[in-house]
Amino acid sequence: MNIEATRGDITAEQVDAIVNAANGALRRGAGVCGAIFEAAGPDLDAACAAIGACATGDAVVTPGFALPARWIVHTVGPVWHGGDRGEPAALASCYRRSIEVARSVGATSIAFPAISTGIFGYPIRAAAEIAVATAREHAGAFEIVRLVAFDEATREAYRELLV
Repeated sequence: MNIEATRGDITAEQVDAIVNAANGALRRGAGVCGAIFEAAGPDLDAACAAIGACATGDAVVTPGFALPARWIVHTVGPVWHGGDRGEPAALASCYRRSIEVARSVGATSIAFPAISTGIFGYPIRAAAEIAVATAREHAGAFEIVRLVAFDEATREAYRELLV
């Protein structure tokens, strides 16, 4: 298994599955979620509406539609409230469930955004530690696990942890 850290646009990733940092209603949102919906096209809105919802820490899958990735795994990260309301366990569950769901549709490569670090407020370093640890623990069936950072600080946190 190869875990990589990069900075870039997750919607352009050439992998079997990308992960969407979704909201519980699986609706078009801001940040990574909005970019994925925009790039995938209007069929994604209909596919997510048909699923209906996703609980925090869980994951569901849709086709990638207009994206290079064949699949989009949607996971709902926790909102940061200081770390004492189960946020670490919920975030680890996001990565674990995303891996399980991607494997269930035959994906052998996957790209993750920094789940919950945007408007949900999760501290970057703490989130990166969970992302790297969970990828190492559960991603054995993948040829590539790519951690895609939107900014340099997040990419650097991943790189430090991957050494």
